Amino acid sequence: MTEFNHQPVLLQECLDGLNIRPDGIYVDGTLGGAGHSRRIAEKLTTGRLIGIDRDDTALQAAGERLRPFDSRITLVKSNFDRLPEILDELGIPSVDGMLFDLGVSSPQLDDAERGFSYMADAPLDMRMDRTSPLSAYQVVNEWPEAELRRILRDYGEERYAPKIAAAITRRRQNRPIETTLELSELVRDAMPAAARKEKQHPAKRSFQAIRIAVNDELGAVERLLAAAPERLSPGGRLCVISFHSLEDRLVKQAIHRRVDGCTCPRDFPVCVCGFRQSLKNVGGVITAGETELEQNPRARSAKLRVAERL
Repeated sequence: MTEFNHQPVLLQECLDGLNIRPDGIYVDGTLGGAGHSRRIAEKLTTGRLIGIDRDDTALQAAGERLRPFDSRITLVKSNFDRLPEILDELGIPSVDGMLFDLGVSSPQLDDAERGFSYMADAPLDMRMDRTSPLSAYQVVNEWPEAELRRILRDYGEERYAPKIAAAITRRRQNRPIETTLELSELVRDAMPAAARKEKQHPAKRSFQAIRIAVNDELGAVERLLAAAPERLSPGGRLCVISFHSLEDRLVKQAIHRRVDGCTCPRDFPVCVCGFRQSLKNVGGVITAGETELEQNPRARSAKLRVAERL
């Protein structure tokens, strides 16, 4: 088992974005190895931090790392899209800041048995929550070809989605596709020779798409962004780190709807659609600097957006 010691991305930028008050209440909705949470907890005195993750391994590791701050930490096993229900169960009407890192933690990628990697052989799994009934095995071996083609195109932005979906369907007619390397090689063989020579691994986009489908990642992000901002106190901050264009687009649109969601024609002298601005942007898109990229190349695609509740 890979040790869960995830290197937090854009750490100082997130701390600055949250604008932490020592007596405030904060949520880390994607706890992971508690890299962000530990630094948040260090800044609290009478405040409280709610850490949420659906991965048992992450929760165990985070609990150990946050042990010095037990009195101000509450850990919850759940998915972040249940945030309103979680806060209700804890009797917390609103919070002063929320952080969501939408990327897959490095230990999950590096732990071969989890089945996230196209570089190591393992059973097809890819579940964030290993008690979930849906795994990559079911998606790859049981979903219709048309649905495979859709998720490869929409979630992986894979231009060879039809060829790959057809190849998967042909192969599984003879025997199930059971391992990550078997799937990785199948994807590679389905692509044109020129595509196999690209810098990016041929199976990267397909594995991303299947992982998103298995964990309903985009659906969870949409549900989260529809409800979470309403649980911020006035002046509270929302910080979201995304790692690919689909996630970032959802985040950008969700914030924009609360910043400038008026639907009235531009020539109207006053707003009559009933829109009331509830968020304001804090700065622009934040990306990793050269120093961080040297230490953690996986931060290269990270984008942080920060918004404040009015």
